[in-house]
Amino acid sequence: MRILIDADGCPVTKNAIKIANEYNIEVIIFCDTSHIFYYEDIKIITVGKGADSADYALVNEIHSGDIVVTQDYGLSAMALAKKGCPITQNGMIIDNQNIDLLLATRHAAKKARMAGKHLKGPSKRTKEQDVKFETVLRKMIEDKLKEQKDTLDI
Repeated sequence: MRILIDADGCPVTKNAIKIANEYNIEVIIFCDTSHIFYYEDIKIITVGKGADSADYALVNEIHSGDIVVTQDYGLSAMALAKKGCPITQNGMIIDNQNIDLLLATRHAAKKARMAGKHLKGPSKRTKEQDVKFETVLRKMIEDKLKEQKDTLDI
């Protein structure tokens, strides 16, 4: 299990790294050349600018059971297809039960924007959102570690 972060515009990169370090889990950050990251002992994959270039680089690295931190539902769908475990910056776990609705909602919003409708953007990030993300990520890691242990005990 690793944590892969779609870091372009991700407000919880430091939070995820902190938690990964607590559990001694590898982190890989993916970004394009318009973002610069430096974290000691963290692998950073920087790709050229281009539509979804960082997303495709991330998808190519996913192994079954990897946690993928992203707010991109398209990337989440691809992660699920590779047996990855997506979580949003707000602590929502994306799974096979909710991905279709999330993609349909994204599509409807895109159609509305293309029709000239102005949609309200997200509100300012709160400390509570950070706490929820950290809580859900820790539980996700602990559940996966327990699954791994149970599998080894069989």
